[in-house]
Amino acid sequence: MTQAQYKLVAPVTLKSWLHDKKEIALLDVREHGQYGEEHLFYVVSAPYSRLELEVQRLVPRKTVRLVLVGDDANELTVRAAHRLAQLGYTDIYLLDGGIANWKSAGYQVFAGVNLPSKAFGELAEHAFHTPRITAQELNAKIAAHEDIVILDGRPYSEYRKMSIPTATCCPNGELPLRIEELVSRPETTIVINCAGRTRSIIGAQTLINLGVKNKILALENGTQGWYLADLKLDHGATRKYPEAIDVKKLSAQQHRAKALAEKNDVTFVDGATVARWLSDTTRTTFLCDVRSPEEFSLRTIPGAQHTPGGQLVQATDQFVGVRGARLVVFDDENVRAPAMASWLAMLGWEVAVLTNAFTHQWDATPTPSLAQQHNANICTTISAAQLKQIQTSATRSIDVRSSTKYRQAHLKDFVWSIRSHLKQLPSLKDAVVVLVADDLAVAQLAAQELSEAGASQIHMTMDTVEQWRAAGLEVIATPNSPTDQESIDYLFFVHDRHEGNRAAAMRYLEWEINLLNQIDEQERQSYRLPH
Repeated sequence: MTQAQYKLVAPVTLKSWLHDKKEIALLDVREHGQYGEEHLFYVVSAPYSRLELEVQRLVPRKTVRLVLVGDDANELTVRAAHRLAQLGYTDIYLLDGGIANWKSAGYQVFAGVNLPSKAFGELAEHAFHTPRITAQELNAKIAAHEDIVILDGRPYSEYRKMSIPTATCCPNGELPLRIEELVSRPETTIVINCAGRTRSIIGAQTLINLGVKNKILALENGTQGWYLADLKLDHGATRKYPEAIDVKKLSAQQHRAKALAEKNDVTFVDGATVARWLSDTTRTTFLCDVRSPEEFSLRTIPGAQHTPGGQLVQATDQFVGVRGARLVVFDDENVRAPAMASWLAMLGWEVAVLTNAFTHQWDATPTPSLAQQHNANICTTISAAQLKQIQTSATRSIDVRSSTKYRQAHLKDFVWSIRSHLKQLPSLKDAVVVLVADDLAVAQLAAQELSEAGASQIHMTMDTVEQWRAAGLEVIATPNSPTDQESIDYLFFVHDRHEGNRAAAMRYLEWEINLLNQIDEQERQSYRLPH
């Protein structure tokens, strides 16, 4: 890609673009561990190792203004720009001088993930004066067998890892629809928890904003606060909200959810309107299915992505890569979507509720999967048994699974690498390469990189560690290799807090609370919270 095909943008110009009310996609193409240690406030993580797999979901409109952030020398962003140009993106910019230049211009950088949503949670707590309860206070209530129901606002997979004793899993997005099935008495105190702070606050305040009459509290600092208070967490709990709903209560639930949405200037639209929006080549519209994973797996509408309501509010940047885009949310019964839309509007998004998602006749145009779009002929797939035969003739043996999986178990003589580093490996010209992978699409991108670097043959195995052992291959563990510094795909700052690391848990909570001291006035004013 020549420089004429992309442009450099100065930090001061980019800062103005982020607040000019026009659409902009700001992507950080470094790996997730690098991104999480230091990045811009509004940037969306789109690691180079998965870039083509994620970008068309995050940035569906090819003509949108698109800015890439990466290494200070822009070597990685130039490579990413080349890949995006191949996909048809036409208005590509690189942050001139990268993050170092951004800081030199006097602008803030942040650690962590989901910054706009996390900062919003802290602001929401202040704006609404969300009532809360400490871990010690809640533990005393549990011990005293008080009339209390604890609801865990995280997805079921997170809840299963660790939970407050007696808590039931009910993700925040499900609360507007399920709360009457979970709590039948107005005298019962309801406590909402998550792992840290944001979803506890948003979950509790959702019920308050909907007018639920019970006493409602957010558990301060969630499961991390519980752990730091030296209280015992449950692991592997299976309590979950009931799937069935009482249809006799549905009308009242719809009414209160619609009132809350309209209070926050959310619009309600039909399928014909959304179809027109989707055909508009000058705007980006995201279709967000806020229902449960089980419902989404059974059916959805063309072009929609699964965005569970609580997660969409808590981590909007994982689903939406275009600042200033239009969000269209929908469900089956018009209860969950309006309630979540109220929060998205307060987050600063233009948001509408689609009222007839499953009765409108959509014009579905199938598109090939991203895996199909990549050249599957670059590499041949082999079994572990075949690998044992081929390995002796291979000149490079590379493992492109996650660094954590490599540390736990990998094949002897295989080195760990990642797509952004493959071209730095020696002796790739005319090389016979064997890849170990567990994600076909990621492996195909890595194989493309190796082929362009001169590899003549590329073989790939997707077999498991158990299959390696069954084939007689030697499997070893290297807990400290790659080193923490080399493990650029893993964000220790976020993940270690869930692995019994007290210092990491304390650091994370301090970071979350301190976000309000880091954001500037323009970032603060982008939200639309009550004063």
